[in-house]
Amino acid sequence: MAGPPMAMGPGGKRAGLRESFELLKERPFKWLLISNSAFFLAMQGQMIPRSVIAWEMTNKDAESLAFINMAVALPMLLFAPLGGALADRIERRALIIAGQVAIIVSECTVLTLYITDRLEFWHLLLAAALMGSIFPFSMPARQAITVNVVGVGRITRAMALNMGLMNATRILGPAVSGALIPLVGIAGALAYGTGLYVVALVCLFQVNRSHPPEGKAKPIFEDMAEGFRYVASEPKVLTLLFYGIVPMFVLMPFQTYLIVFAQEVWGSVPLPWGAASHEVGFGLLQATTGLGGLAATVWLASLGETPHRQRPMAFSLLLFAVFLSGFCWTPWFWLALPPLLLSGMMSSVFQTLNNATIQVLIPDRVRGRVSSFMMMSFGLTPLGTWPMGIAIDKWGAPTAVTMAAGIMVCVALAFSLFSRSLRNLDQSVRGALEEAGRESDRERAARAAAAGAAR
Repeated sequence: MAGPPMAMGPGGKRAGLRESFELLKERPFKWLLISNSAFFLAMQGQMIPRSVIAWEMTNKDAESLAFINMAVALPMLLFAPLGGALADRIERRALIIAGQVAIIVSECTVLTLYITDRLEFWHLLLAAALMGSIFPFSMPARQAITVNVVGVGRITRAMALNMGLMNATRILGPAVSGALIPLVGIAGALAYGTGLYVVALVCLFQVNRSHPPEGKAKPIFEDMAEGFRYVASEPKVLTLLFYGIVPMFVLMPFQTYLIVFAQEVWGSVPLPWGAASHEVGFGLLQATTGLGGLAATVWLASLGETPHRQRPMAFSLLLFAVFLSGFCWTPWFWLALPPLLLSGMMSSVFQTLNNATIQVLIPDRVRGRVSSFMMMSFGLTPLGTWPMGIAIDKWGAPTAVTMAAGIMVCVALAFSLFSRSLRNLDQSVRGALEEAGRESDRERAARAAAAGAAR
C-alpha cells in the first residue's frame, strides 16, 4: 500500500524536517512509534544490569559477554528466513504481539530467579537465546508494518524518526538503568525494563492490523526459497545487504565492550564532587552513542526522500571508523565522549540510509523476507563479539577495536571501488521513488473516483 505523494521542495528536493514530523499526526504511525520506543528503551536499559550480572558472575571475563551475544546471534541467523516468510503470509501485528508476550514471560522469569537468588549464568544464556529466537519473527513484521502505515514514498523519513527514537532510547535506557541500580538495586532495574515491555505490548493494540498482499498459498519453505531467489536475482538489493553486514559484524560489537572501557581503561568517572563508579561510566558511554544517533536523525529527517544515497553511506562508514579509533586512544574519559558521539552519529546515518534504501527498492510481496535478511545482518553483530572478545583479552580493548576499524575501512573501500550496483545506486533509488509517487497518484485518483461514484 503506497502512502501519499512525496512532498517536494524548491529545486526538486524532498520536503524536510517539518514534513517528517507531520507523520506523527497519523494515529497508527504514532502508536507504532511509541511501541517501538518502549520496546527498545527496555532492551537498551536491560543491557546495563545484565552486563553487570554477567561481568561479576564470571569474574570479569570478556568472553562471557561474547557468549551471551552469541546466544542471541545464532538463533537470529537460523530463524530469520522463516520469520520473514511468516511476515509475508500472516497478519503482521499479531506476529509482533506474540513475540512481545514471549519476551515478557522471559523477563519475568529472569527477574524471579534473580530475586530468589537462583539466577545462574546459563539462565542468562537461555534468556538471550529466546530473545534471539523471537527477533527474527517480530522485527521483519515491524519493518513491514511501518511501510504499510506510511507508504514507500515516505519510508526514509519514517525510518529516520523511528531510528531517532531508538537512539534516544540508547541515551535514556542505559542512563536510567545505571541511575536506578544504586537507588533500587539490580532487581529494580530489571523490573523497570519488564514494565516497559508491557507498555510496548499495550500500544500495539492501537495500531491497525496489517495483512500482507494476498496471493496463492504456498508451502512455507517454498516462500522461504522464493525470498532467497529474489535477493539473488536483484544485484542492488544483494549488494546493499552485504554492504550493511560490514559494520554490523566487524565494528558494531564494540558496544558490548563499553563496560570494559568504563572499568579497565578509565575506571571511576571523574566528577567535580568526587568520582562515580564504572557502572555510571558505562551508562554514560552507552548514552553518548545514542546521542550521536539522535543527532543523525535530525539531519536525515531534514534530508527527506533524496535519491542521493551512495556518497553519504560511503563517507559515514569511513568516519564511523575514524571517530571510533579516536575514542579508543583518548586518555581522558570526558574528552573521549565527543569522538564516541560522532562515531554513533556516523553509524546511525549509514544504518538508516542502508535500511531505508532497501525498503524503497523492494516490492511489498517480499518485504518481510527481505527484512528478515536485514535481521540476519543485525544477528552478525552479537556473533562478531566473539572474535572481538578474544582480541580484547589478548591485546586490550583500544587495540582490538582499532584493528576492527581498520578491517572495516578496507572492506568498505573495496565495496565502493568495485561494486557497479553501488555506483549506480542513486539512479536506481530515483526511479523507485518516482514509481512510488506515480502509484500513490493512481491510488488517490481511484479513491476519488470511488467516492464520486458513491455520491
